[in-house]
Amino acid sequence: MRTQSLRLLSAPLAVVALAFAAEVSVDYNHHADFSRYKTYSWMGVQAGNSLWRDRIMSAVDGQLAAKGMTRVEGRGDIAVSAFGKLTETDTIETFYSGFPGWDWRGWAGMGTATSTVIPERVGNLMVDVFDGATKQLLWRGAASEVLSSKAEKNEKKMEEAVDKMFKKFPPESKG
Repeated sequence: MRTQSLRLLSAPLAVVALAFAAEVSVDYNHHADFSRYKTYSWMGVQAGNSLWRDRIMSAVDGQLAAKGMTRVEGRGDIAVSAFGKLTETDTIETFYSGFPGWDWRGWAGMGTATSTVIPERVGNLMVDVFDGATKQLLWRGAASEVLSSKAEKNEKKMEEAVDKMFKKFPPESKG
């Protein structure tokens, strides 16, 4: 009984955690032999500022090092590029009180609606991996919603998105 109660309580929490997680997608060249790539170098990182550039590079460096790749200056077997973009969008929330129309006494009158504009920061991150010699795109990881409304959580959220991106990198060879 107690275990079942814990499962019922933890299920909604898991759904809430997923709702706030970054949406990540990955695509790659299915004919590439990723096993032949051992080193990498950076082509560049475009981000809003140098803090984010350094954070993105650090997160990707950590993932590639964990996969056994070595960073080299100059020309690596693969070249990595990243692009981070921050945009602000407005979300309009409307709250209604009352309900216009008829009730059992007749005309019920008008309800009221209050709308609030909420500015929302949306961050997207794209990481591309190219063949160092041919400059052909080998792999692309994209994450949306990598920023939270709280600045202190942004770095962790971005690192989690990069971790999700590189979870199955390098892809298994099909041959």
